[in-house]
Amino acid sequence: MLVGNWIREGRFSVFFRLLLVVFDIIAINLSSYLALLVRFELKWSSIEPECLEAVNRLCVLNTAITVLIFFIFRLYNSLWRYASVREMVNIMFACIIAAVQHITALFMCYKYFTKSYIFVYSLLLLSFVMIIRFSYRLSRHIFSLYSHGETARNTMIIGAGEAGNMVMNELILSNHLDSRIKCIIDDDKSKHNTYIHGVKVVGGREKILDAAEKYAITEIIIAMPSAPKKDISDIVDICKHTRGELKILPGMYQLVNGEATLDKLRNVEIEDLLGREPVKVDMKSIMEYVFDKVVLITGGGGSIGSELARQIAAHSPKKLIIVDIYENNAYDIQQEIKHDYPELEMIVLIASVRNTERMDSIFAKYRPDIVYHAAAHKHVPLMEDSPNEAIKNNVFGTYKTALAADKYGCKKFVLISTDKAVNPTNIMGASKRICEMILQSFNKKSDTEFVAVRFGNVLGSNGSVIPLFRKQIEAGGPVTVTHPDIIRYFMTIEEAVSLVLQAGAYAHGGEIFILDMGQPVKIMDLAKNLIRLSGYRLGEDIEIKITGLRPGEKLYEEMLMNEEGLQKTDNSLIYIGKPLQFDEEKFFEQLEALYEYAYDENDNIKGVVEQIVPTYREKDVDKSRDKAILASEYKQLNDREINHKKLVGLSKLR
Repeated sequence: MLVGNWIREGRFSVFFRLLLVVFDIIAINLSSYLALLVRFELKWSSIEPECLEAVNRLCVLNTAITVLIFFIFRLYNSLWRYASVREMVNIMFACIIAAVQHITALFMCYKYFTKSYIFVYSLLLLSFVMIIRFSYRLSRHIFSLYSHGETARNTMIIGAGEAGNMVMNELILSNHLDSRIKCIIDDDKSKHNTYIHGVKVVGGREKILDAAEKYAITEIIIAMPSAPKKDISDIVDICKHTRGELKILPGMYQLVNGEATLDKLRNVEIEDLLGREPVKVDMKSIMEYVFDKVVLITGGGGSIGSELARQIAAHSPKKLIIVDIYENNAYDIQQEIKHDYPELEMIVLIASVRNTERMDSIFAKYRPDIVYHAAAHKHVPLMEDSPNEAIKNNVFGTYKTALAADKYGCKKFVLISTDKAVNPTNIMGASKRICEMILQSFNKKSDTEFVAVRFGNVLGSNGSVIPLFRKQIEAGGPVTVTHPDIIRYFMTIEEAVSLVLQAGAYAHGGEIFILDMGQPVKIMDLAKNLIRLSGYRLGEDIEIKITGLRPGEKLYEEMLMNEEGLQKTDNSLIYIGKPLQFDEEKFFEQLEALYEYAYDENDNIKGVVEQIVPTYREKDVDKSRDKAILASEYKQLNDREINHKKLVGLSKLR
């Protein structure tokens, strides 16, 4: 029972090393006497006395020297559960050298000795030592064959290469002994109908569904770390129609480092279905402009802000300043970066970008070289119900932060914008478009380089659709989709932020950078895939419910306005949109009106936004709104005499 437990737990302790030594001592002496017995036709009485006496006298010396040789060749230090050809070669060399020394001692000490003993002893010693070492693996293998309970998983391996072989070794010999490997899939036709560890390669990806049904597969492991993302996406797309739980070996480095083991496997995520290669950036250009700089991130505790903090911290800034209004998020990223980069000088401040004096004092004290402005209200439906807050935080938070950046000589100011700023149908998108206009105006009058980076939805960010779907699936459904035809562009947080950083490196001021988000994804398909990847059956275990478009929500998002052209950069995934022309003097007058409406909590604020952003068309506008009154109020504000020649002349906005 104790040995069984040790086998299950896979321990290799001092106890087992001592046990190996004991077994080797027995093997060494057994080999000596058996060799004599074999030489003399298996009759003990026929053994010549001189030969028996020689073996007896050299018994202790031979045992000690042989065990010492085994120590030198590390036969007591290897993990035999992972033994391979290298360990076999070590055993062979150790046994040959041990046999040579034993036979040499025999011929040096005794004039006569039977020569056939030499061959038999060497062969027996090698055989016994091999059996002792590999019996551990054999016992685990036998145990794995007969220890499966009713809950054992029937496993399919996709990939008959080196990674697949290593994962199979782990499944067979690891502590996770509840997997029965039933079949292997590989597109290489030369491998079809061959066997790996006794398991048949049944065919290519076209055989996945048939094999899954035939072998009642409940677990599928994709071990193709070097395969293109498109191939992985296609295979995952096939596998999701089975009832198997999907796992994947993440990347090629796992194989290079010899880490293609069970603990490196992860569940297949929705990102694996995007079907494109990971975004690559020029890390050198990022390093050059962030290195030894004072970098400030507003909204540094949010999804984008915190990832900005992580990636910038890795590029050795002189000082990293994180500003956020929400203390819990700020605390979390503070502790993470302290742990990962203990030498980095980091300041975490609780502040609102809407507070002019607070932002002014922060910039005056720390004098940042680069600012990433990620602080914003971003939830479209919530902002539709609270438009004044969207304007206060997004528009005037940006204005006040940008004004402080100009005042205290910041070199670069990068706004995190959104594709919802293009032909906006919601107040959040319109507010971001106004932010872009503010930066374009500031850039013409300031030494600071003001730029914006516009991208779409980020997988896994706070409030995004993926975490919502996961919560709904965990709760048993239904999964809610607003419209069956709604599509969105998606990118991982890491990809989006790395491109934001590189766009900042390209910036010369005034640009609106647009990130290529790849192909758009139907949200309905996303919901279906996530249900299947979670191990549930669509329509049986989890339902999808259509709820209707929310206020301000589009069926699709655009990355560029029709009036904007595209200018390429050195990175094929980053483009520069040509800024729209607008009357800046009138724009700042309109900002004054907008400020009044926002802080007076005026219900007609969306009408003012429509005046500022001509492409903004509010969906489901309240037709009963008295536009005559709105126009009258707006004209009164427009008639005020305000000096707009300087940025600081917007006194009320300050």
